[in-house]
Amino acid sequence: MPLVRALVAAAVLATVCGTGAACATVCGTGHRTAGQTGTGDGTGHAAAGPTRPDAAGPTGRGGAPDDEPFFVAPGSHAARQATAWRAAGRTADARLMDRIAARPQAEWLTGPHPEAAVRDRTTAAARHRRTAVLVAYYIPQRDCGAHSAGGAPSAAAYRAWIDAFAAGLGDRDAYVVVEPDAVPHAVAGCAQVVPAERYALLAYAVDRLGRQSGTRVYLDAGNPGWIPDPARLVGPLRSAGVTRADGVALNVSNFHTDRTTSAYGRRLSGLLGGTRLVIDTSRNGNGPHLGPGTDLWCNPPGRALGRPPTRRTGDPLIDAYLWIKRPGESDGTCRGGPAAGRWWPSYALDLAANAHD
Repeated sequence: MPLVRALVAAAVLATVCGTGAACATVCGTGHRTAGQTGTGDGTGHAAAGPTRPDAAGPTGRGGAPDDEPFFVAPGSHAARQATAWRAAGRTADARLMDRIAARPQAEWLTGPHPEAAVRDRTTAAARHRRTAVLVAYYIPQRDCGAHSAGGAPSAAAYRAWIDAFAAGLGDRDAYVVVEPDAVPHAVAGCAQVVPAERYALLAYAVDRLGRQSGTRVYLDAGNPGWIPDPARLVGPLRSAGVTRADGVALNVSNFHTDRTTSAYGRRLSGLLGGTRLVIDTSRNGNGPHLGPGTDLWCNPPGRALGRPPTRRTGDPLIDAYLWIKRPGESDGTCRGGPAAGRWWPSYALDLAANAHD
């Protein structure tokens, strides 16, 4: 979407409303903090995957295939920031912030009792004949105790949480990304995780969410910089139910380019018999940070917004480019950032200012 359309969209919205410590240091991703949800505001082999009424993708108001079907929620951090800056006379900064506010972004469900929030978001999206993008992020021992530590207190509590999440979905359209980092953390050797137990919980989530008629489920598979050999992920992903999901999610909350991530995804997909992909492009416009240090994933400087969310990917293997990480939300308390998932206006502004519009 060109910038002009982005600004118009923002104006309309305003009116209608991983692993051991070493791997966590080098490869981890900053998500939301425990108990936090969004403000105002998850494929297997083709023969094994589910068949859904929306298998061809969501449709637009005219009934034709829609390449940009995703819901832009009003009242986001970016939208409120743009409004505040306009009121303060920071017009140029507000226009830059519109580059974030006007784009569809995922809603992260990270605390107990997700049903109402899931229902509210999917209902709002359905009202506009749009598709909600949601992230289920409540696995026990989440983030291996790092910046986004937390999650369900037990396996039973997690299954109940997934049941409530599914109830909130109903039959409305949604893309659900299941548990960012959960499989790579187990593969990399997080001491807090029993891999077989984690994979069983993930398989439960994939199966339960996949029973909802309008839901497409994408199991997270990390990023090219974390588990460079995708063959290491194949067995774990199978144990975690990937053959019954609609695909895998890659690059969540990370910065690898579309080219690097799609090449990695094609290798992984080939090993899994044709698993489909969604890719997080929210902050990969300048690729990964190559400067000195070990926490290159955590609030790196000089990054940029990436390709806007769309189903028009130009690659038959990639279902969509999505903004899964919400641009402007911190990766954690590094480089002067607030806690993981907290809004950081100056970082958001840099992402937008560096974008290749």
